[in-house]
Amino acid sequence: MRGIFTTLALAALAGCVAAPAPRGEVVRRIGAAGVPISASVQVPANSRIVYVSGTVPDVLDPAAPEGTPARFGDTYAQTRAILGKIDTILREQGMGLDDIVMMRVFLVAPPGQARMDFAGMMRAYTERFGTAAQPNKPARSTMQVAGLVNPGWLAEIEVTAARDDRIDPAIIPTGSAR
Repeated sequence: MRGIFTTLALAALAGCVAAPAPRGEVVRRIGAAGVPISASVQVPANSRIVYVSGTVPDVLDPAAPEGTPARFGDTYAQTRAILGKIDTILREQGMGLDDIVMMRVFLVAPPGQARMDFAGMMRAYTERFGTAAQPNKPARSTMQVAGLVNPGWLAEIEVTAARDDRIDPAIIPTGSAR
């Protein structure tokens, strides 16, 4: 009897384990088409991985008081600026926003509000991800935090990017996940 349960348990577990990506397969993004993030992302073995530390906005208005969101902009402006900085960092590594496989977004509620400005972040995010020009969407976590190092920051983003350099991007059809 114990052997039957062991066999059934092993068979059930086998169905839960994803098979590894075949050698040379491109990054696979799994998720519904109308959703702005991927439910999961599978990265093939031997891919080059780049981790970008928490990135924050630069000063937008040096005349605004220190430690205020006015100095850095609203959530939309900060998110937009951060994604631009991340794009620059990745380009220095020979990658781009389309190579991001995981994103973690930390948002602070703007002064006088109880909740983070998720809509402002999403407006900037959807300008860069899931577009005709850049259809890839990372897996993503977004969370409201009590505060960031600078009280004027409303957003901080960290990402993980991956690219299988054995694949020639010139042969990947437009709109395909890489």
